[in-house]
Amino acid sequence: MFGAVAPPGQGGAGRDEIAVRVDNVSKRFRLYHERNQSLKAAMMRGGRAKYDEFWALKDVSLEVPAGTTFGLIGQNGSGKSTLLNCMARILRPDAGSITVNGKVSALLELGAGFHQELSGRENVYLNGSILGLSRKQIDARFDEIVEFAGLEKFIDSPVKNYSSGMYVRLGFSVAINVDPDVLLVDEVLAVGDENFQRKCSEKFADLRQSGKTIVLVSHGLDAVRTMCERAAWLEHGVLKGVDTPSELIDRYIETTHVDRIATEGGGSRWGSGEIVVTKVELLDGAGVPTLWVHTGQPATLRFHYTANERVSRPVLGFALHSIEGVHATGVNSRETLVPEYIEGSGHVDFAIARMPLVAGSYDVTVALVDESNLHTFDFQNKAMRFDVGRGVPREAEGTFAIEGIWKFE
Repeated sequence: MFGAVAPPGQGGAGRDEIAVRVDNVSKRFRLYHERNQSLKAAMMRGGRAKYDEFWALKDVSLEVPAGTTFGLIGQNGSGKSTLLNCMARILRPDAGSITVNGKVSALLELGAGFHQELSGRENVYLNGSILGLSRKQIDARFDEIVEFAGLEKFIDSPVKNYSSGMYVRLGFSVAINVDPDVLLVDEVLAVGDENFQRKCSEKFADLRQSGKTIVLVSHGLDAVRTMCERAAWLEHGVLKGVDTPSELIDRYIETTHVDRIATEGGGSRWGSGEIVVTKVELLDGAGVPTLWVHTGQPATLRFHYTANERVSRPVLGFALHSIEGVHATGVNSRETLVPEYIEGSGHVDFAIARMPLVAGSYDVTVALVDESNLHTFDFQNKAMRFDVGRGVPREAEGTFAIEGIWKFE
């Protein structure tokens, strides 16, 4: 059952207080093999449809200190969103209790409460009242909500005529301006265009500085490292640990990297095909193929190729991106290695004396072009993915671990 919800203001901003307490929570769902579509079908099956029970959460207990930003990480299907929905009282646990202190606002399915036939203005008042605001409070915040969403010209148009971006921007703006004590966020940090995302980031920073409690579900591990003071890791509904984001994410990556497989062919690909990259490998310091290396260790990226005909002066290049899409680096062989021609099969190595990337997962995009860079023989987006574990230097944020020596004078 749910625990008590304290009135607004009684949750406090002191970090010794608890904003959200989850006690031994379990939640199950029924996975039906075939539902009864008619009375006849129900009678023939004895009145019951066959189903399996799926436990999305199993005996989960954790505490979110008031005034902190708390992250939930884990793979798809780990129970993160289910737990957030239980905190928001959208779902009821089958066992255990959740106590939330203060007013709650949830950024889950943005605009889910909008009525398609009503205008943006009418939906602001409808959605605001659902989130617990009085008409007087909505009146006071209406202009700010509309300005934040950037919909001044369209606020009196029916939302059924809104684009998907306009729709979620208005939903986000209403929910974020409720002035909650506890804000629940599920993968909505990348709504709208670049300008709106910047405004969202600034709003989150303001909420954090004002002592609000934020519970964040995200697959973007960089966002969790940067924004959160504490984090919890869920796996198949089981709580694996609660710790500082850096320590927890490192353990998460080290545990899950064993399941990593090369994503050859997983991204887009194009090119004329006279010469193609047939395989991309990561080698450790001993020259053994791997998908896992630590910061500071030697490594080699090996690019296998096959030339279907003699190709003059080809150039090979690659780019590395974090799985959040951050461009880490891009290099090519134009300045150092341009053979007169290539034919048949072979491989090209890029040796890295000390892996400079911080802990995380990275995608390799590779391209084979002519020397003028005007003709593409082969381009593979996300040709391979590998993991980097924390090493030396032991950096936790950003993309690169910079080696240097500190000196005090």
